[in-house]
Amino acid sequence: MMRFIFFVFFLCFSVCNLFANDTVTVKLINQYKKGIGNTKFLINNTDYNTDKDGIVTISLGTDDSLLITNEGYKAKTVAVKEINDLHQVVLNKKFTWTDLLTPMFYIIYGGLWLLLLIIFAETGLFIGFFFPGDSLLFVAGILSTPLVDSVSLNTGSDFLNLMIIAALCTTAGILGNTVGYITGRKVGPAMYNWKDRLLFKQKYLHQAKDFYDKHGGGAIVFARFLPFIRTFAPIVAGIVGMNKKKFGFYNIIGCIAWVVSMLFIGHYLNAFTKNQFGIDLEKHLEMIVIAIVLVTTGPVLIKLFFGKKKKPVNESAKI
Repeated sequence: MMRFIFFVFFLCFSVCNLFANDTVTVKLINQYKKGIGNTKFLINNTDYNTDKDGIVTISLGTDDSLLITNEGYKAKTVAVKEINDLHQVVLNKKFTWTDLLTPMFYIIYGGLWLLLLIIFAETGLFIGFFFPGDSLLFVAGILSTPLVDSVSLNTGSDFLNLMIIAALCTTAGILGNTVGYITGRKVGPAMYNWKDRLLFKQKYLHQAKDFYDKHGGGAIVFARFLPFIRTFAPIVAGIVGMNKKKFGFYNIIGCIAWVVSMLFIGHYLNAFTKNQFGIDLEKHLEMIVIAIVLVTTGPVLIKLFFGKKKKPVNESAKI
């Protein structure tokens, strides 16, 4: 009797397992760990559409593997025996120019060395103004372990790993600002002899000098937190001849504050949201980038478009 019961149980289990394996539900994500939602894929010559999160249910039939293709992604073959329900399948998105605005692009394909180069270029070279420095450091804080692994510097401690990245990024940022300052010092004297043009006015140069004489230190520090402005602030400081020691001091202070705050907020905020709410910030990087851009540029834009303009002084009243 026991053998019969065991046989029936085994038979039922086998049949259920057979039918259960007729389909499998997987989640398709790109190399940036973002679900590929609402997208059509050709899987073993059959069309499938993912839902908004990138989830799709696939009929297996007798196939031993799945060939997943889409014109925007590199084709991938996955063995059926290696996947199960809600298994994540990573498809590499083909390069587009918009990838340059994605911090994960630099982390994945360049690692720590590319991160350092970008931090340097954003403040040391004219062409570096379009790099996403703030969001890149924030994401680097979240992905600190893979970054130190890429250069074999993993200490096994999250805090020490962050300190290593912070020290290297701070050095790169200080050097970048210094190069920008030196460049400005080289071209500055000649600019005082330039004639007014469409994009250059002598009065702007003198106004910039007055501003840096009065607020130079604060400008160098706070410029670190403002996209675009941090690229040109050290150059302008050099052009107007800001004191070298004063620039050097505030350059170091500003860079340490910028790098450490972005890295540590990214790392520990992600750990907090994971533990408290089960939210992994890695899966919401696009929203984070947008939020950082709004926070850092918002005050400047508000001041630019809605700030009160000074009324022109009546010359006759002055007399």
